[in-house]
Amino acid sequence: MRIVIALALLSALFILGPLLIVVPMSFSTAKSFAFPPPDYWLGYYRAFFADIRWTQPVINSVLIALATMLLTMALVIPASFAMVRQRFLGRSAMNLLLMMPMIVPHIVMALGYYSYFGHLKIIHSPLGVVLAHTCLSVPVCYLIIAAALKGFDRNLERAAMNLGASPLRTFWEVTFPVLRPGFLVGGLFAFIHSFDEAVVAIFISGQAASTLPRKMFDSIRIEADPIVSVVSTLLFAAVLLAVLSPLLWRAISNTRRQVQSGTATA
Repeated sequence: MRIVIALALLSALFILGPLLIVVPMSFSTAKSFAFPPPDYWLGYYRAFFADIRWTQPVINSVLIALATMLLTMALVIPASFAMVRQRFLGRSAMNLLLMMPMIVPHIVMALGYYSYFGHLKIIHSPLGVVLAHTCLSVPVCYLIIAAALKGFDRNLERAAMNLGASPLRTFWEVTFPVLRPGFLVGGLFAFIHSFDEAVVAIFISGQAASTLPRKMFDSIRIEADPIVSVVSTLLFAAVLLAVLSPLLWRAISNTRRQVQSGTATA
């Protein structure tokens, strides 16, 4: 048991090790990457929020990720229902086609998008990035939603339709509420996949649609800007907040419920 705990601690330290370096560097006064920091200040945080060259890529990444999530869900949900519930000629080939963006290296996909979107005149535009990120997000989102759909009990739909519900009403009042967690997870993964993607964005985003990962790559490659550590720290804080918020909300709700129960009993 002690060995297992020790291995778990070593694994956690290995994962958190980079953060123990990056977070202090974000408060450093050094003009480049330096660890340990010679001194501490908030100057690079102020520089990040005051510089449109950094804030605009953040906005671009959020908007592109949201558009990618919506388009991916609009494509994947019908495809998942067709692939899971229907049997048709070419189903295996279609399944392989849906998985292809996960199999092919991103650098190969980026070269293909660069050539194809160039002919369509949508390269270096937000539309081009959204379409490319949608293609890359489809496999992950499809696997999640298809897995949720395979575990769905279709007797619930049959019971609703036997009681007179239309197919559309059955979907909204029976199918959708049960599959909603799968839809939410699939959409979340599509958003994160688009927000974090860098290889394709480097090829086709351009300056007008520059995303945050591309900006971070350019900053490290050209000038080794310490603001990169600020961005990394803020992203880590956002993820940590997103993870802890439901736990904190559940703890507050349980405490409030216990207080109300004790008051009622008294």
